[in-house]
Amino acid sequence: MTRTALALLAVLIASPAQGSSIERFQSYVATTRTARADFEQKVFDGRNKLVQTATGQFSFERPGRFRWNYLTPQRQLIVGDGERVWIYDEDLAQVTVRRLARALGSTPAALLAGNADVAQAFELAELGVREGLEWLEAKPRDAEAGFARIRLGLSAVGVEAMELVDHFGQTTQLRFSNFERNPALDPARFRFTPPPGTDVLGEP
Repeated sequence: MTRTALALLAVLIASPAQGSSIERFQSYVATTRTARADFEQKVFDGRNKLVQTATGQFSFERPGRFRWNYLTPQRQLIVGDGERVWIYDEDLAQVTVRRLARALGSTPAALLAGNADVAQAFELAELGVREGLEWLEAKPRDAEAGFARIRLGLSAVGVEAMELVDHFGQTTQLRFSNFERNPALDPARFRFTPPPGTDVLGEP
């Protein structure tokens, strides 16, 4: 699973609503406009072997604006400005740009940072309790989506974990901390201008 795909989720902070995990998630979609948090990411291959660990920070403003900043082990920045997604690799002095509508589709970003009608893009199901969290599964209705399924782990105060499984059996686990729900965010966070000398690839 590439960092580009992972960055498209670009969000998380759920509403502390009561009820089933589906009801909690629906409340999150309806009431969460902005959020920011730290994250830890672990990627496991099809044999459940740890192949990558990363940390960083993210923020978002629905619909479609987000900033996903990898800090370790390598710096990489992904910004969604509402029209395009920019993936900037500082070491390579290279940025790849894609139109937002084409990049989102049935992705975690559409699930969590998109519009309120997630039922059109995903089939939701209860998974029960595991590791002290109540789990919800979202399966993309689009057969060509980049993920086979997405699982959300909810506590009494909101979403604390996410697991993404691709079509090759690779699993990406995300754990969130220090999150804030509906903070005031500077709009400049969701704009990106390629630095001088940067190669720009992808869609205009």
